[in-house]
Amino acid sequence: MKTVETPNAPGAIGPYSQGYEASGFVFTSGQIPVEPATGAVPQGIQAQAEQSCKNVGAILAAAGVGYDQVVKTTCFLADMGDFAAFNEVYARYFTSKPARSCVAVKDLPKGVLCEVEAIAVK
Repeated sequence: MKTVETPNAPGAIGPYSQGYEASGFVFTSGQIPVEPATGAVPQGIQAQAEQSCKNVGAILAAAGVGYDQVVKTTCFLADMGDFAAFNEVYARYFTSKPARSCVAVKDLPKGVLCEVEAIAVK
């Protein structure tokens, strides 16, 4: 097993890693829409979905894989009313249409509107 770390995605704010490589797979931790350089959180679901997807992409890139190698994502939304707007952004990144779960949750860290995690084949 090998940890995946990059300054191009937000650092872990708890006892976890940004990602892990194991048995030919890359697992990313859930990525909220924090801009890694500033720590700022953009406003609105589309801007937040964009930043979350970019953060996932940075971890994938650090592990030497891309969005097209993702086989499964899990997406968390603070409000299922944002489903369509979230999907518009998500579809631009995950063009290979990996398997996905998308659920609404009561709260997300820092009060954000979405979080995305991914599993990719190396």
